[in-house]
Amino acid sequence: MLPKKSLGVILAITGILLFSSKAVMVKLAYQYEVDTVSLLLFRMVFSLPIYVVIAAFNRPKEKVAGKDYMWLILFGFIGYYLASYFDFLGLIYIKASLERLILFIYPTLVLLISFVFLRKKITRKQVIGVVVTYLGVLIIFVSELSISDDSSVILGSVLIFLSALTYASYLVGSGWLIPKFGATAFTSYAMIVSCMAVILHYSLQRPVGLLDFQPEVYWIGLAMAIFATVIPSYLVSFAIKILGANDFSIFGSLGPISTIGLAYLFLGETLTWTQFLGAGVIIGGIVLAEKKKKG
Repeated sequence: MLPKKSLGVILAITGILLFSSKAVMVKLAYQYEVDTVSLLLFRMVFSLPIYVVIAAFNRPKEKVAGKDYMWLILFGFIGYYLASYFDFLGLIYIKASLERLILFIYPTLVLLISFVFLRKKITRKQVIGVVVTYLGVLIIFVSELSISDDSSVILGSVLIFLSALTYASYLVGSGWLIPKFGATAFTSYAMIVSCMAVILHYSLQRPVGLLDFQPEVYWIGLAMAIFATVIPSYLVSFAIKILGANDFSIFGSLGPISTIGLAYLFLGETLTWTQFLGAGVIIGGIVLAEKKKKG
């Protein structure tokens, strides 16, 4: 039997690798001429029954006020629906590997939002980490502009940045709600809210019929729901429970690295040496920004 810490490490690595596959799956699906809203709908609809079952068996232990449910609806809308929509939309225009690197800056956005709105102090080391991170983003962005269509790269990057910003806002805003609901119940409820938002979006827009796509689109949607959404969300939760948030964060840099590898294997995407340098700078900046002051 595996030691508890070893199990936590395996769960952490597996969860991060599975999460990293999402962008690659989205890019693969786009090859079959599916629109953003329909693809997002498939991901959410295939996930919905699982989250409903999990929510049914993981209700809050204490009574939760009605206003807290309203806050949950708001943050579920922002953190899972809006963030996912911007992400899927941005992937039309930029590489999966670049998407993951831009999304990876969300911890710095959490720091900045907390500083501006919650007046939480930022250490000098964290400030340096934030500056280094955005220097890495600038290196990658300028390099990509030199080899790709300017307007597409700019639009895609802005959309992915908005995804990171909305997700960071969700993390900052929902932190006080999670203890009231419990982590599993909160995640399940928030995902259900997101699913409802996507269904509403689709019903208003109705881009195409749901049965008009090639079979590959449905299989990718199902795989994305199970292997890049539901399973990793709980693997990561269990890993954090075993290792603690600080030890788990050590494995965070595997996300961009694994996406770069998967994008190369399945999409034929490559990065220039300059972009690899930028990726290294981003990862270094995030590691620095996430270090807490000792003592």
